[in-house]
Amino acid sequence: MKLKFKVQPYQTNAVESVIECFFGQVNTQSISYRIDPGVNRNGISLGPDLDLEVNGFRNSEIQLTDTQLLANIRTVQQRQNLIESDLLVQSAGCKVNLDVEMETGTGKTYCYIKTIFEMYKQYGWTKFIVVVPSIAIREGVLKSLEITADHFMECYGKKIRFFGYNSKQLHQLESFSSDSGINVMVINIQAFNATGKDSRRIFEELDEFQSRRPIDVISSN
Repeated sequence: MKLKFKVQPYQTNAVESVIECFFGQVNTQSISYRIDPGVNRNGISLGPDLDLEVNGFRNSEIQLTDTQLLANIRTVQQRQNLIESDLLVQSAGCKVNLDVEMETGTGKTYCYIKTIFEMYKQYGWTKFIVVVPSIAIREGVLKSLEITADHFMECYGKKIRFFGYNSKQLHQLESFSSDSGINVMVINIQAFNATGKDSRRIFEELDEFQSRRPIDVISSN
């Protein structure tokens, strides 16, 4: 049985609102960089001499100034009859934080998957991370990415390569970094703030990951 998805105007409006926040951003294809190959157990750097040099592809930086971003956001807020922001909400490593509020059952997951495709189409961004609060929601998001794949293929002619982060399957990070297509990693918030040994592996230099920290490989994108 093939599922059919009906495009709802309010969902399209939500997606367009996010896209308009970056109005003026030049569409730039993924920027190539050399993935850190790490070192072996003897501390010897792995690299071109061993034919292990691999190119990665990362998103281009946001080119807009804070003033331009804020003006775009205020334009969207005016149209939606929302209170206008006085300044950008920033955090470490993040130039701007945007909240898109939708009621339960209105298709939030569908909307942000569509937003990913539109960000690729309009601005050339290809690397996305979805942070979720629980394993159950992570599995739900992965299922949504699976069942909407054909629908969005018809709309955009592209498919998302997606996976759930697993600290025991770090080879997936290599593929996430080296693939030039649209890539989505779904990760539990516990991977960042949990105190258990397994959960904290994302911040540790791991022998099986060529003495690299998973968080560093992720952030390079």
